[in-house]
Amino acid sequence: MFQLYAAIWRISSGRQVILILISVAIAGLAAVPLEFQKEIVNLLTQNEINEEDLFWYCLYMMGAILLSLALKWLMGFRSGLLGEDIIRFIRGRLVTRSITYRSEGGNLRKGTLSTAVSAEAEELGKFAGAAFSEPVVQIGTLISVIGYIASSQPGLGTVALLMVFPQIVIVLLSQRKVNQYVAERVRLLRNATDQLTGNEIREVEQDVLTRFDAIYDARKSMFIWKLSTKFLLSAINGSGTVAILLLGGWMVIEGRTDVGTVVAATIGLGRIQGPTAFLIAYYRQVSANRIKYELLLEIFPPVRKRTKG
Repeated sequence: MFQLYAAIWRISSGRQVILILISVAIAGLAAVPLEFQKEIVNLLTQNEINEEDLFWYCLYMMGAILLSLALKWLMGFRSGLLGEDIIRFIRGRLVTRSITYRSEGGNLRKGTLSTAVSAEAEELGKFAGAAFSEPVVQIGTLISVIGYIASSQPGLGTVALLMVFPQIVIVLLSQRKVNQYVAERVRLLRNATDQLTGNEIREVEQDVLTRFDAIYDARKSMFIWKLSTKFLLSAINGSGTVAILLLGGWMVIEGRTDVGTVVAATIGLGRIQGPTAFLIAYYRQVSANRIKYELLLEIFPPVRKRTKG
C-alpha cells in the first residue's frame, strides 16, 4: 500500500495538499450542526427560546451546513479532475512504455495491455484522485463527532467509540480473502483477452469460456464474503443506535443528562455510520487497487538481453 501511495504522491503532491486542507475544513465543521440541534431542542423543551432566537439559531445552523456542502462540492470537483489527469497519465505511460518495451525485444501480450489501458488504468486513476482527501475528511469527521458526543456525555461517547472498533476488526479479517479473489479475477481476465487477441477464436473458445466460468466463481465468492461482512456491520450499527437510546433514556430518567444531548448523540451516531461505512469501503478499495497496481507493474517484466555467441 505504501508503494501505491508513494507513486500517487510523486505525481500529484501539490494538488493533494490543497485537497487535504479542504478535507480538514470539512471535518472541522462536522459537529457544528449537532451543537445547534442540541441547543434548539433543550431550549424548546425548557420553553426558554422565542421565535426570533429560534430563527437565528436555525439560520446559523443552515449556514454551517451550506458551507460544509460547498467545501464538499469543491473537493469533489478537484479530486475528480485530478483523477482524470492521473488516468490520462497512466494510459500515456502504458502506451509509451509498450513501444519502448517492444523495441527492447520484450514480448508484450496485446490482451493484457488492452485491459490495462481501458479498465485498470481508469479504476486506479479514479482512486488516486481522492486517495488522500477522502480518508482525511472521513477520519476527521469521526474524530470531530465522537469527540463532540464524548465531551457532552462521556458514556454516550464511549458507546459510539465501541461501535467503530469491531467493524474495523471484521473488515481487516475479511478483506484479505477478498483480495485473493480480486487478483485471481484480474489475472483470469487478462489471460482470456490475451488468447482472444492472439489466436483464432475457434481455437481457444473452450479454454476462454472455462476462464469466464472461473471469473464467475471468483466473483460469487467475493459476493459471499462482502455481503456477510455487510450483514455483521449493519447489525453492529443497529446495536449502537439501540444502546445510545437505552443508555441515554436511562440517564434522562435519572436526571443525569438532558434530552438535547441524547438527540444530538443519536443523530451523531448516524453521522458516524456514514464515515465508518466509507472508510470500510475505502479500505477495500485501497486493498483492491494495491493488487491492481502490482499487477500493472507485472505487465513489463525485465527483458533478457540476448548474448552474442
